[in-house]
Amino acid sequence: MPENIGRRKFLKTSLTIGGAALAGQSFEERVLGAESKSGAPAGATVDPLTLPKGKIKNLEISRVICGGNLIGGWAHARDLIYVSPLVKAYHTDEKVFETFRLAEQRGVNTVLTNPASDRVINEYWKRGGKIQWISDCATGNIQDGIKRSVDSGAHAVYLQGGRCDKLVKDGNLGEIEKTLSFMQNQKVPCGLGAHCLETVRECVLAKFEPDFWVKTLHRDDYWSATPVENRRIFDELRREKEHGQTHDNMWCIDPKETIEFMARLKKPWIAFKVLAAGAIHPRRAFQWCFENGADILCVGMFDFQVVEDTAIAEAALKAVAKQGRPRPWMA
Repeated sequence: MPENIGRRKFLKTSLTIGGAALAGQSFEERVLGAESKSGAPAGATVDPLTLPKGKIKNLEISRVICGGNLIGGWAHARDLIYVSPLVKAYHTDEKVFETFRLAEQRGVNTVLTNPASDRVINEYWKRGGKIQWISDCATGNIQDGIKRSVDSGAHAVYLQGGRCDKLVKDGNLGEIEKTLSFMQNQKVPCGLGAHCLETVRECVLAKFEPDFWVKTLHRDDYWSATPVENRRIFDELRREKEHGQTHDNMWCIDPKETIEFMARLKKPWIAFKVLAAGAIHPRRAFQWCFENGADILCVGMFDFQVVEDTAIAEAALKAVAKQGRPRPWMA
């Protein structure tokens, strides 16, 4: 009898704990968990969602798009050295296809990533996927990267932020002009990227006319943000090792100045690193970025984050539509 009472008590306690754990799960964890139990692939029974779209030239793009770092394995994880290999191991081709399908079901119609992902994107298209691709062209020689991207079906191309930053830092604006001209000859929308606001300023002063900008934007009030007194322009090109200096943890050192400057530009703005590489929750990021002028948000999303992230994006866009924003929509 004591043994039976003990077992009943254990089972009751276990069920209570299990119920509490389920109640604490996020929305996407509950959805994906239910699908796994039913044997259906992740995303198969998720409610569809339609997100508002912007337009860059003739290309219609959802206001939230998939970032490619997680899919390609380029994880920004501060000093955690195992994260990038873990991300690569997780993202098999099938997992990438699953993530794309789920994103499309939830209204995300574009992915922004590197030419190295062209093989998996083309295979996804062969399987009936429709997701559009914006390429950062950052592989090998830049013109080779542009040509490879266009030949592989990229719907738009741009000069990746790190490369553009370095060219500006080195005073090599002529190479940017040459690259922009080469992209324009490809007959797809073309843009310029930047982590550093100085890069955008110099390109504007040089009277470059990209079809769109790809510029970082995120809050700077999160725990691991570089202390204000230690922030310097082109920080992302340094990545020093001294504690308290810049690390793999901050991509927009001057959000206020970025917001003010980008407000004056009459071209579409794709904001990236909006979650500070995972340091900021989408609830604190999406509406803030839209309110402060971003036209499209590039967001790295694992498959298990897509449902919640798109729900948050939908709510954020509704709130901004209701209250308005200082910078008009440029896309």
